[in-house]
Amino acid sequence: MSTDTADEVTADIFSRDLERRVLSGLETVEGAEIAPLRDALKQARSLLADGFAAGASAEELVVCRARLVDAVLRRGWRHYVGELADEAALAAVGGYGRGALLPHSDIDLLILYPDGCLEELREAFEGFVTFAWDLGLEIGHSVRSPAECAEVAADDITIITNLMEARLLDGSERLFADMQARIGPDRIWPVAEFFQAKLDEQRERHARFDETAYKLEPNVKESPGGLRDIQTIAWVAKRHFGADTLYGLVEHGFLSEREYGELRRGQAFLWRVRFALHTLADRSEDRLLFDHQVQVAERFGYRDARHNLAVEQFMQRYYRNIKALSALNDILLQLFSEAILHAGDDAAPVPINPRFQSRHGFIEVRDAEVFRRHPAALLEIFYLMQTRPRLTGIRAETLRLMRRDRRLIDDDFRNDVRNRRLFTEILRQRGGVTRALRRMNRYGILGRYLPNFGRIIGRMQYDLFHTLTVDEHTLFVIRNLRRLRLPRFDHELPFASEIMQRLDKPHLLYVAGLFHDIAKGRGGDHSELGAVDAETFCRHHGLSSEDTDLVCWLVRQHLLMSMTAQRKDINDPAVVHEFAQAVASRERLDRLFIFTICDIRATNPELWNSWKESLLVELYRGTARALARGLENPLREEELVAETRSAAAAILTRNKVRTPVFKAIWERMDDEYFLRHTPGEIAWQTAGIAAHDTADREAPLVLVDTSGQRGTTVFVYTRDRDYLFGLTTGILAQLGLSILDARINTTRDGYTVDSYVVTESDGSAITEAHRAQEIETALARAIADPEVSRVRVTRRASRRSRAFTVPTQIYFRDDPDRDRTVMELITADRPGLLSTVGDIFRKRGILVETAKIATIGERAEDIFYVTDRNHRPIDDPALFHQLRQVLTRALDRMQKQ
Repeated sequence: MSTDTADEVTADIFSRDLERRVLSGLETVEGAEIAPLRDALKQARSLLADGFAAGASAEELVVCRARLVDAVLRRGWRHYVGELADEAALAAVGGYGRGALLPHSDIDLLILYPDGCLEELREAFEGFVTFAWDLGLEIGHSVRSPAECAEVAADDITIITNLMEARLLDGSERLFADMQARIGPDRIWPVAEFFQAKLDEQRERHARFDETAYKLEPNVKESPGGLRDIQTIAWVAKRHFGADTLYGLVEHGFLSEREYGELRRGQAFLWRVRFALHTLADRSEDRLLFDHQVQVAERFGYRDARHNLAVEQFMQRYYRNIKALSALNDILLQLFSEAILHAGDDAAPVPINPRFQSRHGFIEVRDAEVFRRHPAALLEIFYLMQTRPRLTGIRAETLRLMRRDRRLIDDDFRNDVRNRRLFTEILRQRGGVTRALRRMNRYGILGRYLPNFGRIIGRMQYDLFHTLTVDEHTLFVIRNLRRLRLPRFDHELPFASEIMQRLDKPHLLYVAGLFHDIAKGRGGDHSELGAVDAETFCRHHGLSSEDTDLVCWLVRQHLLMSMTAQRKDINDPAVVHEFAQAVASRERLDRLFIFTICDIRATNPELWNSWKESLLVELYRGTARALARGLENPLREEELVAETRSAAAAILTRNKVRTPVFKAIWERMDDEYFLRHTPGEIAWQTAGIAAHDTADREAPLVLVDTSGQRGTTVFVYTRDRDYLFGLTTGILAQLGLSILDARINTTRDGYTVDSYVVTESDGSAITEAHRAQEIETALARAIADPEVSRVRVTRRASRRSRAFTVPTQIYFRDDPDRDRTVMELITADRPGLLSTVGDIFRKRGILVETAKIATIGERAEDIFYVTDRNHRPIDDPALFHQLRQVLTRALDRMQKQ
């Protein structure tokens, strides 16, 4: 006996023994007594949980629970329906009808009665339903005659699907058979109509998940590649040829034994994940939430490795599993399409070349040995689909052959100059690049051709910033690059589209996209390691040394622009000059700008907003100007201040603000103010101050600009009071706002001129006038009250954020050019974070001059430019030590709340 067979026999014995023990609890219970039955169900739940922990198959456990519930419900049916039990029928439907119940799955029941007999049976039915509820069983039930079943099912694909899976538990076999006959495909929902409806239903479901299952918190049941996809296959098979099990797909020639085994293993894995989720959540839960991922990984036996957390290993297995299931789903649904929708259609195939032909708009091989005789055809098929847009897909049998023969993509294949040229041509095409790469990834070709890419397939990073697996993120970057290339998407990002469309050799950006994250998870600097991989690829694929240098530079520096824009003071000409030196040429600037936008949007689309765009555009324009002037002739601060003042003056003059008025206001400002704001911002703020000073100069002025291109700006102008930063940020946090940027200025005569860029907590801009008024009123009231020095923020962190712990890190450094101290803070993002920091600063006499706020998923990476109360840099090591201790203690405590 083989080891596998011995293990199967042992598992079967274990399963049968577990089922015997689960059902044995009913043997001592007489009739339908509620309390003893409830105890038996509780004991059975504990036994099933123990069995799962001991390694029992989840599929066997859910069958075991279904049989237990069957037995309990039969007792209740016989007890409450009594002598009338044989005149009616009790059936399990939906998932329960398939004979499988997870610990907290709904128990869907159908109570059938003969036409005209409902009233005499109503009291008995009500007693039975109450019995089930009293037991704590989560039942959903309907009471219908066979005719009513057919009537409601005829108009509802969900109802017909549930009824198709009906299983008689007790009662009249004749009544149950009558119902089944009335809902048969010869009466309602013919096979072709049913199949098309299920196909549409799956497309709509996948669309709800953005056509990808590779998100941070996938739904094991509903996401693409999940259990619902397998069920869709089973439903169509049942409707088409009456198959009651997945093995019927083998018996009817739709699956090979090997494919069936792959499908069963994938299904078993997903069932085990679902069972674990129900057990951990102690409720019905199909989402792999952050709250559970670490624990599920532990239960599956994964342990942290040096460069790969246990949870990341487990999730990679999960994503690879659903990727394989998605490919099988494609094959089977297409085979069904051919057998059902095109049955009897003998349309002749249209030759494409000696290896391929098309049929019904799908490409297929001309014989089963094409890939074995011509391995290059494994790439050629994608090139042909690119160059023939009328081809909408690959025929199922050809997909099956590709899966069989993809192992032929080995070192000899990769070293063949013809294959290298073909792959490069796929990237060079004017259209279909993203679609080709996605298909190559879906069907296991891309990871074979680029082995290092194969290693990142399904790899996730356990944080809130990277919302997709590395391979999916990579393909989304290329998709974003492609969209900027196409004029029909110009409305999304007009400025970036204009730049992208004037670039030559756009395929160099696609190559950089393929390699920018390819070294994730290897340890070391993934940008440097990825650049090495990119250099090898470019050299092997015939790129010139100049193009190779450009691609490798983009991979190596792909984070440079985002880090500079979000974490440095880009209003400082020295920062722009330093960035311009790193970029060195307009061509590199153009490509890095485009790449940065596409990378951020593909990393976490929810975090992309007009503020981030404005930062990148501002840095781009400042750098382009620095390059045009020449790096040997950097822009001086006084030049920038003069230009900004002149541009702001022009705006104010057009808006009828008198020159003496705004000049008098500006005389109170230092140069820092003009460096930190755009001319438009300065004009808006100056006009507000001018109007306010003629009314009540002592009252706080708070304005909210909902029309700006840089996000929503909250402007505060008031007589300076100590530690206004903590108070203001606290009010904003309590109002449910996220702060993206803070710029603090003080006039020469003791007024503060502060501006904050904010969004709603979901990242959206503030557009409603009443919301702007609410912000203005709350801030003005708090600032005007001298008794209010801090705000207690009661908002809680999101469920997702609370799943993560980020160790607090604090670093200090000098900024001698600005006579200030820089404090860099890394900690968990929580509502009221800035207010807490501001309050701690207040107690220690520290003033905030400006702040760069960066939220990266669950992490806050904020930079504060601070001074002592005399506006001088802080140079006391003891104070630094004390600050680090107090902040760390306070912020780590916030994470536990």
